[in-house]
Amino acid sequence: MSEEQVVTTEAPAGLPKRWYVVHAYSGMEKAVERNLRERIDRAAMQDKFGRILVPTEEVVELKNGKKAVTERRFFPGYVLVEMFMDDESWHLVKHTSKVTGFVGGAKNRPAPISEAEVMKIVNQMQEGVEKPRPKVEWTVGEVVRVKEGPFTDFNGSVEEVNYDKSKVRVSVTIFGRATPVELDFAQVEKV
Repeated sequence: MSEEQVVTTEAPAGLPKRWYVVHAYSGMEKAVERNLRERIDRAAMQDKFGRILVPTEEVVELKNGKKAVTERRFFPGYVLVEMFMDDESWHLVKHTSKVTGFVGGAKNRPAPISEAEVMKIVNQMQEGVEKPRPKVEWTVGEVVRVKEGPFTDFNGSVEEVNYDKSKVRVSVTIFGRATPVELDFAQVEKV
């Protein structure tokens, strides 16, 4: 096998693609992803496009006292598109419904983001799948208001947070004395 053959088999297939950040209407990221895929297929430009990512992570929230895992966009209004940039592909993305434009670079020549930045986002998405984060995060020392139970409308300071059990220990002042009370996340709210 000659060296020339080795080089040709290792050469990347298709056009060189880079990652670009596309700005979409907030809440319409999934629709933009769908619209882009449909337009790429209709225009037969699959060779100019790679992956399309809507950066999301899974979060745990309490709904009616039950834990529910939902998806949360951690870059609302942004979609990552892997593409070969030329006038044709730029126009396809720019004129897709619910897209307001590209982020970074000149007006008609957007700047790509690095592979390292994309990997950071992909890793964050993967972490969210493996270990969903709580939708609301509590910090020790934070002042919260009790919204249900025997201490309704009392304010208190967060002493301890247990994400595994979705419980928070709050120091509530009752008759001038600080009393620690263990509550569900759903029973307290940020002040």
